[in-house]
Amino acid sequence: MVTVPGTGKNWLRYFQYEERRDTATDTRNILLIIFTLVAAVTFQAAVNPPGGVWEQTEGDKKAGEAIYALDKKAYYVFLIFNTLAFSNSMFIILSLTHKFPFHLEIWAATVSMSVSYGSAIFAVSPKDAIHLRYVLIAAAGPFALRFLVLMFNLFLRKHLVKETHTTPNSVQL
Repeated sequence: MVTVPGTGKNWLRYFQYEERRDTATDTRNILLIIFTLVAAVTFQAAVNPPGGVWEQTEGDKKAGEAIYALDKKAYYVFLIFNTLAFSNSMFIILSLTHKFPFHLEIWAATVSMSVSYGSAIFAVSPKDAIHLRYVLIAAAGPFALRFLVLMFNLFLRKHLVKETHTTPNSVQL
């Protein structure tokens, strides 16, 4: 067991979130840092994909296209999960900054960055190696999932509230 020096406590438990100790503001700030870093890393990976890009055009290999795209399946896995991570980080950043000052500017910057991300993907991907629908599904995933969870919660509340209310005549002693 690894311990925090001088405390004798397990380091994993020591640094875990505790609602009584950690304020909402501190938690939000930490999450903003984490998801901003995820957004930066995934954006950079889209602009400069693993393996780099071809330096010059030779045959079917065009200058500026991702070398990694030669292995289509691996490139799809990279592209889908990178897009999912980027989109999720954008969603969390927008959620955590809701009702902040300059919220409209945050939205504008986030949308601009997302469009730039998509543009970078299409700029470095060979035309036959990318299917727009898969990237769009991955990009919409976090937003769609949150919407489905909200709808499910509303559905449960509506139906559970009806079932838990009893009429005075149905109460038995």
